[in-house]
Amino acid sequence: MIDYFETNGIIIKVQPIGEYDKRVTLLTRERGKISAFARGARRQGSALMGVTRIFACGNFRLREGKDAYNLSSARIDNYFEPLFKDVESSCYGTYFLELADYYSRESMSEPQMINLLYYALTALTRPSLPHRLTRRIFELRMMKIEGQYDAKPSRPGGDVGDTAAFTWDFILNTPIEKLFTFALTDEVMQELEECVDRSLKKYVDKKMNSLEILESIG
Repeated sequence: MIDYFETNGIIIKVQPIGEYDKRVTLLTRERGKISAFARGARRQGSALMGVTRIFACGNFRLREGKDAYNLSSARIDNYFEPLFKDVESSCYGTYFLELADYYSRESMSEPQMINLLYYALTALTRPSLPHRLTRRIFELRMMKIEGQYDAKPSRPGGDVGDTAAFTWDFILNTPIEKLFTFALTDEVMQELEECVDRSLKKYVDKKMNSLEILESIG
């Protein structure tokens, strides 16, 4: 008997396989990171063609095979379409996916991580919130979820102001759904960026390809 299961998730990576197939990587609420084959997803007319793209968020039905998962169908609730219409937004979103891929693990429930990714991608679609700030909120809170982070901010060669320190604490401890709701002056934003960069250098041992592209166009 073939075993099927459904899971809520976001597609964080898509790779072409052969002539007609795709391999998708999902960040799921219940099972952490899952890689699955989408048979025929590159074939014109396939029901899987439109639902197997990065940023796609919804409910996915998978079949457990002997050696791999196979994607059977999907019901997508949000494609985050605005991210495909702006190069800078797309680069930020791709970077968020890559960082989530770096941190996530297979067979480990990831409710906080998927919530953070969802709200961060949503924030990128809102012109009112600067992408620079969205990025730093996402990075710092992701480090906390992973359990490797600085409880207090520090910056190279200088003290951290009270507003930047308050912002740091707010990002670490505020419910995720309320994180992307504030603005900063340019001075405090620069302080926050320096502090987050210092932490990233300590705790993240991989250079993200999408971040290099983002920095090249910034």
